[in-house]
Amino acid sequence: MEIPYTVEPRPDTGLYNAKVGIWLFLASEVMLFGALFSSYIMLRVGSLSWPHGLLNVPIGTVNTVVLITSSITVVLAWASLKLHNFSRFKLYQGCTILLAMTFVMIKSYEYHDKFTHYYVRMVDGTEHTGHVEGSPMNLSLAKLTNPKHPVTSITFHADAPAAEHGATAHAAHGEAMVIETSKISKLESFGPWHSTYLAIYFTLTGLHALHVIGGALVMAFFWGPGSKMWKSEPERFTNRVEVSGLFWHFVDLVWIFLFPVLYLL
Repeated sequence: MEIPYTVEPRPDTGLYNAKVGIWLFLASEVMLFGALFSSYIMLRVGSLSWPHGLLNVPIGTVNTVVLITSSITVVLAWASLKLHNFSRFKLYQGCTILLAMTFVMIKSYEYHDKFTHYYVRMVDGTEHTGHVEGSPMNLSLAKLTNPKHPVTSITFHADAPAAEHGATAHAAHGEAMVIETSKISKLESFGPWHSTYLAIYFTLTGLHALHVIGGALVMAFFWGPGSKMWKSEPERFTNRVEVSGLFWHFVDLVWIFLFPVLYLL
């Protein structure tokens, strides 16, 4: 039995079924991210202070360029199918998948840096930010003072001037300090638990990263085993690629908003 409107447009909408479906799905996605962005605005407007300088702007800029480039390659992949050039489609689709993987790897590097980047408050009230030697993840004062494996001191490499991170004192950039655990009142990595800002950052960018991974998996399927449809139903396969491209453009558009809101403002 032939499924209607997989190639020819519906008379009521002028679109084939898959395109109608993706636009409805993207409408729900707009509501999801719209709610999260609205929450961010309300929390920031209601905050007396907001941290700055916690994110790596150059790396965020590189990731922005990566996603914008992937938007170009995904269009070129679809256009290649419209021109009946399957080999060129494979090239551009493969480039899109590689760019998506590059974005996720860069974002993973950023996440790792946050989980190995620490805020230290001393008993005397001074504060420092930086990295503990060996770059341990999710280190805490409770772990250091565990009676079974107590740690008497840590070697701490100071960050940029602590004033940028809202701290009151700092060592020279990159200077190694040996800090006794008995003099530490708080030790915490820059994970989502550190502040409202970082909770928002990880929520928004984490959800976006899941969309990137999901979109990349779909495109990888069309690049690999799903491409067999090109031989039997080329127009339907082209429509499928177009629909995946529409989703990818939405993912890119969300990042275009995330980058300035989280990294620059």
